[in-house]
Amino acid sequence: MIGAADRQTMFAGTRSIAPALAFDIAALETYLAANLPGYSGSLRVEQFKGGQSNPTYLLCAGHQRYVLRRKPPGKLLPSAHAIEREYRVTRALHGIGFPVPRPLLLSEDPSIIGTAFYVMDHVHGRIFWEPHAPGLGAPERNELFDSLNETIARLHMINFDALGLSGFGKPDGYVARQIKRWSDQYRASQTRAIDAMERLMAWLPQAVPKQAEAALIHGDFRVDNCIIDARAPRVIAVLDWELSTIGDPLADFTYQLMQWHMPVDARGGGVGSLVGRQQEAPGLPSMESYVARYCERRGLSGIPNLNMYLAYNFFRLAAIFQGIAGRVRDGTAANPHADLMARQVEPMAAKAWEFAMEAGE
Repeated sequence: MIGAADRQTMFAGTRSIAPALAFDIAALETYLAANLPGYSGSLRVEQFKGGQSNPTYLLCAGHQRYVLRRKPPGKLLPSAHAIEREYRVTRALHGIGFPVPRPLLLSEDPSIIGTAFYVMDHVHGRIFWEPHAPGLGAPERNELFDSLNETIARLHMINFDALGLSGFGKPDGYVARQIKRWSDQYRASQTRAIDAMERLMAWLPQAVPKQAEAALIHGDFRVDNCIIDARAPRVIAVLDWELSTIGDPLADFTYQLMQWHMPVDARGGGVGSLVGRQQEAPGLPSMESYVARYCERRGLSGIPNLNMYLAYNFFRLAAIFQGIAGRVRDGTAANPHADLMARQVEPMAAKAWEFAMEAGE
């Protein structure tokens, strides 16, 4: 198995900008000097190693550090890479004190660096690229997972109407729409036939339960999309809001539960797994206790149709990875290790089908 240090090396920190994702730094510097209050100094830009969809860059100017996220260049899948939505939702959440980086400006003008982008504050802290958070003791690991649990539960209890986000998504029928969307995205980026995906696309639409409630959801909530305080095991910023919308909070919460069942990739691909980590990660909660704590915070008696939700989420992740495979094929992948992610499509689809059978397919 690829060790924690290897994944940390692969995905943490910055590197020089990939040629396919380079842009006119002088043009960006001119724009920031004219539009970003407090900006001064000569601009230096590096690309973050992590991230698979929207390329993300560290901007250093004088004593200031910022983060820029942009749409990738080239042909894009419909409705993907929605950085405008990221900017809108993080601006709303920052206004009520939810842990997100402070968004500073949005440019939808492609003439500056080639694609739309936004700039936000750089948040200093830790990112754990292995979900079991190596290096923590049992009390710290337990606190970290409780902070993750509290953060996602808090998100799902926000009054999105009061935030001005009532039109941010359709409240009802979220999972059914997602199945349609990701089936279409899968078809648009398909590189080979995968039987489990075909069966899932036939079964899932008729297996979706009636949605009980609507909430503001993240769409990709997991520990490596969070910045953790450098001194304490608590979430101080949630990143990567590209897939956020109004939808089913149970679908959003159960997405994180996949890591208790995630197929292990010995080459370091995928999104990390908690499978087989219990002995080396004291304080790691069981999936059942993690679910119980979320339900307690939300005032829920439990999560019905849990296996269906897991089947749906593994299917959705397989389709997302297929989009990465398409970008590898087209030469526009943001991450140099994207090919490892692309190889995970079939294992994700197989795991989704296992849960579909558990759900009574």
